[in-house]
Amino acid sequence: MSVDRLGACVSDVPADTGGYDVDLRYGINPQQAAATTAPVQLGRWPLRVLHGSPSYINMLDALNSWQLVLEASRVLNRPAAASFKHVSPAGAAVAGVVDDVTAELYGIDRDSVGVLTSAYLRARDADPKSSYGDFAAVSHPVDTELAELLSRVVCDGVIAPGYAPGTVATLSQKKNGRFLVMEADQGFTPPQYETREVFGLRLSQQRDEVTLSTALLDNLVCGTLPTTAAEDLLLGLAVLRYTQSNSVCYLRDGATLGIGAGQQSRVDCTRLAGAKTDTWWLRRHPAVRALAFQPDTRRQDRINWQIRFIEGDLTPDESTRLSTALSASAPELTDEQRTQWLAGLAEVAFVSDGALPFRDNVDHAHRHGVAYIAEPGGSIRSTEVEDACREHQIALTRTGLRLFHH
Repeated sequence: MSVDRLGACVSDVPADTGGYDVDLRYGINPQQAAATTAPVQLGRWPLRVLHGSPSYINMLDALNSWQLVLEASRVLNRPAAASFKHVSPAGAAVAGVVDDVTAELYGIDRDSVGVLTSAYLRARDADPKSSYGDFAAVSHPVDTELAELLSRVVCDGVIAPGYAPGTVATLSQKKNGRFLVMEADQGFTPPQYETREVFGLRLSQQRDEVTLSTALLDNLVCGTLPTTAAEDLLLGLAVLRYTQSNSVCYLRDGATLGIGAGQQSRVDCTRLAGAKTDTWWLRRHPAVRALAFQPDTRRQDRINWQIRFIEGDLTPDESTRLSTALSASAPELTDEQRTQWLAGLAEVAFVSDGALPFRDNVDHAHRHGVAYIAEPGGSIRSTEVEDACREHQIALTRTGLRLFHH
């Protein structure tokens, strides 16, 4: 038995449960066979596989998500969790209050839920449609409560710095024994240089080792920045550091509400993440919460139908299938009701991994309750961005730090 840095017990896993010998099932696609892993530093592995057989993408998800939660936890001094899909987070959060909507969806007592489980629930609830079949990452050892939750949600694997006694055995039974359980080496120090090979060319670069801290938020151009908002912005910086660029995210109360990843246009990123943020907030609307589903309707089907109900553009076939899934007629949710409800979303933080090139990003962010923005600055139109923030009474801080990730 060992002890992690915050004193939580971690079980030692026998060597025959996976160890350090990692052969991947296949590459990015099943037709790409013979995928292998090898440590850059002889004998130094950042993780080990305790159960299951990872694919190439599983390994990328594990490595990126672990770095995110480790950094977020260190910066904010709270347990952190992430829900990863296709090498970008669908959601991320630190431990905090689980609201009634999330508690009801996952059948937990919000008043007694543990801190680590709360972090994962809040991360998964940011975009529960995208988190279906996710890869989970947590900054602290998996306890019995979190293992039980993971065993009953659609999730493909987890990475953590340790596991409480019996939790690996519990998780190993999931997905007919195919659930991935990985243990991260919390003390691993990555090499100074990163290298990859693409189409016969080897690319190398120095690892980005800039420490995230409140000092990055000191260049406050306009407005004021409460402590809670600064913490949200710091979490956003940690999230975007491991999100495929271009990327932005909206956050509130220590959790992401919407993440836009991998878009060629930054304003498209802003609009995509903003739409996800609106959906998150509208899932709390009384009309959406009043949707009465048949008892045998699965959790993910309820989530998907709630989102389609919010979006409001159901096809005739979808309208029929939704009626079948409900035990009572759907309540009304008019455009006016949506507008009124969305007006109540406030105190949202917004982070961009690159400089905002035009004021349109600020204009769109304002529509989703944004009151605080952190971005690197340095655009030739940065003055217009600043003017837009002053016009919308949004606090703007320029970090001077670009966080592209590819």
